[in-house]
Amino acid sequence: MLIDSHAHLDDEKFEADRKYLIENLEKNGIELVVNIGADMESSRASVNLADTYDNIYAVVGVHPHSAKEITESSLKEIENLAKNKKVVAIGEIGLDYHYDNSPRDIQKKWFKKQILLAKRLDMPIVVHTREADEDTIEILKEEREGLRGVIHCFSSDRAQLKEYLNLGFFIALGGPVTFKKTDELKEVAKIIPIEKLLVETDAPYLAPHPYRGKRNEPMFVKQTANLIAELKGMTIEDLALQTNKNTKEIFNIK
Repeated sequence: MLIDSHAHLDDEKFEADRKYLIENLEKNGIELVVNIGADMESSRASVNLADTYDNIYAVVGVHPHSAKEITESSLKEIENLAKNKKVVAIGEIGLDYHYDNSPRDIQKKWFKKQILLAKRLDMPIVVHTREADEDTIEILKEEREGLRGVIHCFSSDRAQLKEYLNLGFFIALGGPVTFKKTDELKEVAKIIPIEKLLVETDAPYLAPHPYRGKRNEPMFVKQTANLIAELKGMTIEDLALQTNKNTKEIFNIK
């Protein structure tokens, strides 16, 4: 049994079979899924899923792509949503300089404000960072006191890995580690301390090999976990036990 620590089952790509997929998670070797908000609509949907299904937990927050749409009332609603007992973190929040869908100063402003909210609520954060590690690390260092969380779908190098680990963050790996020509990411997978590792899908995005290009699903986390276990020279059973423990620890899931 594995935990998918990051998925978007509220996405429209699951509209036709969402109920069937969730009800069959255990049959397919998935203990639970942490479903992640990316804007206000998906944060509300994530909470609704978590309220409906015992094996779904929710994360609420606004992705940097949608930072330009956040208002102070949005932040207040995130705070109210976070009070639900099935909500386990604020996210996914952060910086994305690849697409720049929101101006960078606006991304940084709302990244910081959502971090402060998480600290006030004593909750972890789920961080999205793409081509923005320098600014992401700087902000996390500024706010490090009382801050904890996960770097989602880690895709940076060994030097940046060290920075995030020094800040106490957990590191989540997803489908890209299974892709061809991701040698640096495979080297990263080898050296992440097992006590700091999570596995994820980011479903419906970033399906691992051999499903690349298809709709990603929580059960595909097995492909990622199997490869990481092989890279680390350990059994999939031992990797599953530890990554499940880590996921429950950072998200305070009993």
